[in-house]
Amino acid sequence: MKKSIGVAFIGAGRMGLTHAQTLGNIASAKAIVVADANLEAAQRGQHLARAESASADIEAAMNHPDVEAVMIVTPTDTHAKLIQMAAKAGKAIWCEKPIALTLEETKATLEIVQKAGVPCQIGFQRRFDPGYVHAKHLIEDGKLGKLETFRSLGRDTYLPNQANIRPGGGTFLDMTVHDFDLARFLIGEVLEVSAWGTVLAHEMFAQEEDCDTAVCMLRFENGVLGVVESARHSNWGYDIRTEVAGSEGKVVVEAPHKTPMQHFTGFQKHTDVYLNFPDRFADAYRLQMEAFFASLLSGTTPSPSPLDALETLKICLAAKQSWQQGKPIKVQEAV
Repeated sequence: MKKSIGVAFIGAGRMGLTHAQTLGNIASAKAIVVADANLEAAQRGQHLARAESASADIEAAMNHPDVEAVMIVTPTDTHAKLIQMAAKAGKAIWCEKPIALTLEETKATLEIVQKAGVPCQIGFQRRFDPGYVHAKHLIEDGKLGKLETFRSLGRDTYLPNQANIRPGGGTFLDMTVHDFDLARFLIGEVLEVSAWGTVLAHEMFAQEEDCDTAVCMLRFENGVLGVVESARHSNWGYDIRTEVAGSEGKVVVEAPHKTPMQHFTGFQKHTDVYLNFPDRFADAYRLQMEAFFASLLSGTTPSPSPLDALETLKICLAAKQSWQQGKPIKVQEAV
């Protein structure tokens, strides 16, 4: 039985190097080449991924004869093109979210992947976090009774580079997308979104026609009601919490302490917190990668799929349009 999959790893920026290091510790994957337009960055990624080589030629890396799967961790506006290239080369694909920032480009890419018949998984890592996985099992087993409400809160620790705000899609498409994906993962499809957004702390978001603080109200197809809160900065650490409540109970997913220890002295309590998303979701990043390669080795379909990315993108666009237009937007009418 085959034990590992040959990989071309594309993209050696900040997030790319995080994933490359994870890849280097996955037994079911063999990094053949790390490719980036910046050869020095690719060489750094090569070291972390324990790859055989580094290259500045992305297309050649994808078409390497020993490469069976392509992992894409490049800037957002390159994802669709690279997914299409990998699909046409007949390679299995793992790509960071999102596929693209528009429905048109996402649908076109999905069609090419489906036509090629290649496995494709999109990087919504929270679905693999042990807390969220257990919460989903409890929900599916009926332990919460009839579902009533969903609440998710996210505050990033560090501000993005201003130059990356527009290319990344802004708050709803770049950050809140993870909460919207969790909404679908835990509850079901979203029917309608009402969103409010404003700039309260950092003027650069206004300069990019974006917001740094937002609240979204969700109405699900199954009748559940939801609230999603987002902020692009936090002075107290990476702050991520999710709650699902039902008629018989509720689940809360959060990790308030990085170390399971609290220090009490002088009538005060001290503890440490997570620094950022690679810190908080280190296990989830590893588990999603292990799941991808396990699915390739077993011949099963990896998940979340490009179709999941498309449906979550619709919620993101509905939220953005609701904020811009000042009215509720039906998810399936988002453009």
